[in-house]
Amino acid sequence: MISFHVLKPQKLFHKKSSDEVGVTKDNESEYDMGLEGFSSSPNVNRTATGYAYNSENLNTGDKSTNGPHESTTEFVEAEENPLSVDDHSKFPDGGLQAWLVVLGSFIGLVPVFGLINSLGAIESYISSNQLAGESSSVISWIFSIYLAMSFMSCILAGGYFDRNGSRDPMIFGSIIFTGGLVATANCTTVWQFILAFSVVVGNASGVLMTPLVSVVATFFIRKRAIATSVATTGGSIGGIVFPILLRKLYSKVGFQWALRILALICAVCLVFATVMVRERGKPESEPFKSKREMIKWYYSSSFNWRYYLEPKYLFATLGASFAESSLTASSTFIASYALVRGNSETVSYALITTTNAVGILGRYIPGYIADKFLGRFNVMIITITMAGVLNFAMWLPFGDSTAVLWAYSMLYGFSTGSILSLTPVCIGQISKTSDFGKRYSTAYFQQALVTLPVIPICGVLIGNRSVEGFNRFIIFVSVMMLLGSVFYVIARYLCVGFKLVKF
Repeated sequence: MISFHVLKPQKLFHKKSSDEVGVTKDNESEYDMGLEGFSSSPNVNRTATGYAYNSENLNTGDKSTNGPHESTTEFVEAEENPLSVDDHSKFPDGGLQAWLVVLGSFIGLVPVFGLINSLGAIESYISSNQLAGESSSVISWIFSIYLAMSFMSCILAGGYFDRNGSRDPMIFGSIIFTGGLVATANCTTVWQFILAFSVVVGNASGVLMTPLVSVVATFFIRKRAIATSVATTGGSIGGIVFPILLRKLYSKVGFQWALRILALICAVCLVFATVMVRERGKPESEPFKSKREMIKWYYSSSFNWRYYLEPKYLFATLGASFAESSLTASSTFIASYALVRGNSETVSYALITTTNAVGILGRYIPGYIADKFLGRFNVMIITITMAGVLNFAMWLPFGDSTAVLWAYSMLYGFSTGSILSLTPVCIGQISKTSDFGKRYSTAYFQQALVTLPVIPICGVLIGNRSVEGFNRFIIFVSVMMLLGSVFYVIARYLCVGFKLVKF
């Protein structure tokens, strides 16, 4: 039996040895060092703004019934985790149905995240052709608004998913996504690209993104990081295939038919995803009594500013926003940077493909390590920091070397692979599954607000596409990436302090 005495924040575990990092026992949950997996107990004093869970002294009782400890260093769980959010026993954490849902999410995210990962292949082409007379700062608004719409439309989709499930947003989003790409094929001016690509395709991406990611969280909890990593690997596959496909099609059939063929491929993927993706259990909800009640519910439930009163949620979402904005900005302009440095169009597009190819390992390996050994927040902090350091250590000083660009694209792809795959897992770790859609969509509303000015700022910094302009851009996105890591560190501290625990 383990007892609490005077309560003190963040002291969730007692470490039996101070000279090495502890590990969980084999007969305990492989992942319960964070916010999940503790039984309910009346010993925790919940306040209106959160939890008062502080103890100066965490005493351990006799646990001899579990047998002798095989490790001399371990974390001993408290009876109750004050931040407990879900009952592990309610999640299958595997099985045919669960993994079929992951497969469906994987296929659906090929076009949704794959297009985000391939923006550089579109930006570099239209900058040199349809919009050759426009400045970088003007063209950048197309992709800035696209990303902002993608994240902002998650708001309504999140609330709808929690209440009604995934089927309707999948059908609606698939139709609009495909139609928007077909319309983009005919664009020749900035405002046309903004309407067809930024607004239509962007909003459809957000509508699809929430159910495709959220359904995985309804089936997995201990293996949630690895399952989400497998699902979001679809984005890397799209990021590998789409730039190569577009480069070949641009020269053979032109921009219009290249986009139409891309739209057809995306439509096929989304049809498969719509058939396969299902949440676990039908959401229970009463019908609205009036349209006014419906509007009020979606307004209050899809975006809930009160979530930001939780400091851990605030800083976790800030970390996600800064890291993802840095990543998308880098992905958007990396091909143009390579061209300015004298590389061929083939090499420039191949850098995008390489980054996304290595990103598959960057999703799977960190996800596995997060679930088995270090925890989700710890892995996120490590990989984001690594990405920021790589920008300063390789891209900025040695970007004129093609060999270094190849090496950088591989290392950067690995280090940033976890940004998209572990973000929903980190949000889910501090959320109830029943509220995950709303909290995830609220986080991406903030992401939209951060993203909207970032790419235009990058366009202004790049200016006339000189090397000096791109160097200013690299410094800017590198600082953003490192700030994202700092915010995640703060969020982790607010949950477990600076203790070396799996979290």
